Amino acid sequence: MEQTILKHTINFVQERLKNAEGGHDWFHIERVWENAKLIASHEKKANLLVVELGALLHDIADSKFHHGDESIGPRVALEFLNYQKVEPMVVDHVLQIIKNISFKGGKEKQHFKSLELDIVQDADRLDAIGAIGIARTFNYGGFKNRAIYDPSIAPDLHMDKEAYKNSTAPTINHFYEKLLLLKDLMNTTSGKKLAQQRHDFMQQYLEQFYAEWAGDR
Repeated sequence: MEQTILKHTINFVQERLKNAEGGHDWFHIERVWENAKLIASHEKKANLLVVELGALLHDIADSKFHHGDESIGPRVALEFLNYQKVEPMVVDHVLQIIKNISFKGGKEKQHFKSLELDIVQDADRLDAIGAIGIARTFNYGGFKNRAIYDPSIAPDLHMDKEAYKNSTAPTINHFYEKLLLLKDLMNTTSGKKLAQQRHDFMQQYLEQFYAEWAGDR
C-alpha cells in the first residue's frame, strides 16, 4: 500500500512540476527525496512514509511562484493525500512539514517540531548548498533577472520574513543572506556532516569568484 501511494505521489509531482523553474523542478524534488532517505537511514525512529511524502510534496506549490501565497502548497498536498486515502495522522504530519520547512530568512520561529521535519528540512537545505546549490541560486537569479553581483549593494543580514521574500538583491548576496548560514542550521548529525563539505565548497567558489572579479586570476 505504501509503495503504491509513493508511486502515485511521484507521478503527481512529476506532472505538477513539469514546467517548473529549473531549481524547483522534479529533479530538485528527487534530490531532496534521496537526501531525506539517506539521512533517515541513520535515524531509526523516523516514520519513513512521512519522510518520503514530506520530501516529495514539500515544494508542490512553492510560494515564490504563487505571489507569496503560502497556503497553496498545503492545500494541494491535502487534496492529493486525501484522494489517495492516506491515514489522517500521516496527512497532518506531512502538511506540517510543508508549512514549516522553508528558510524564510532564518528568523521565523518554528511552530512545529518533529524528527521527520528535521530530516526533510536538512535534505532540502543540502540541495541549497554546494555545487548544486550554487547552480540553483544563479538559475533562480537569472529567472528573476537579477544582477550577478554589485559591489555597491551589501548583503542584508537582518531581513525579516517579508523583506527576505521580496528581496531583489544581486545573486551573490544570497550566499550571505541564506546559503552560508545553512550549515549551522542543520538539525541531524548526518545532515551536519553532509553540509560541511558543501559549505566548504561554496567558500572556495566565492574566493575564486572575487579573485576573477578583481582580475587577479
